[in-house]
Amino acid sequence: MAGAPVASVTANTPKKSYTIAVIPGNGVGQEVIPISVEALRKVGSLEGFDLSFEELPIGGVALDLVGVPLPEETLTKAKQSDAVLLGAVGWPKYDDNPKPMKPITALFQLRAALGVFSNLRPVRVFPHLVDSTYLRKDTSLGVDLLIIRELTGGIYNAHPRGFTTNEQGDEVGFCTELYSATEVSCIHLFQGL
Repeated sequence: MAGAPVASVTANTPKKSYTIAVIPGNGVGQEVIPISVEALRKVGSLEGFDLSFEELPIGGVALDLVGVPLPEETLTKAKQSDAVLLGAVGWPKYDDNPKPMKPITALFQLRAALGVFSNLRPVRVFPHLVDSTYLRKDTSLGVDLLIIRELTGGIYNAHPRGFTTNEQGDEVGFCTELYSATEVSCIHLFQGL
């Protein structure tokens, strides 16, 4: 339609709506996640989509509230959401807990349940902050990297692992480094980013 105002077309277009599971976790997560939610709300309003947020416990907060690091409700709602906004998991208060009751166990369980196979860790040195690092200026200026960290295989998750005694009678620990073809091919998808 020639001459039709753009606003009328936009006004009649249904808004997209997304549900985000907000999982602040512990420590710095409690500080940065509320700011992240504010930023997402602003982006949604500027881009014309609705965002609904539901805060869910994980890690130490969940241990304090319900006695387990990953409550079933948190896992169920995370699976039902369009996205998950996760803060930090872990807290020194729980360092001596048995492994199934450590906050970090919740992170591993959540990753596995959601099929999260990697995380992206950008490294960029901004010119106005180059003097804030201990790195040499000529080495750090212009750094712009993307580190792709695989999360499902390797030493973190592989078996067998454990403790034994070697031929000299020394106690030794072992943890097998293991990757499947599927895990490698998932990471390979990022080639060329």
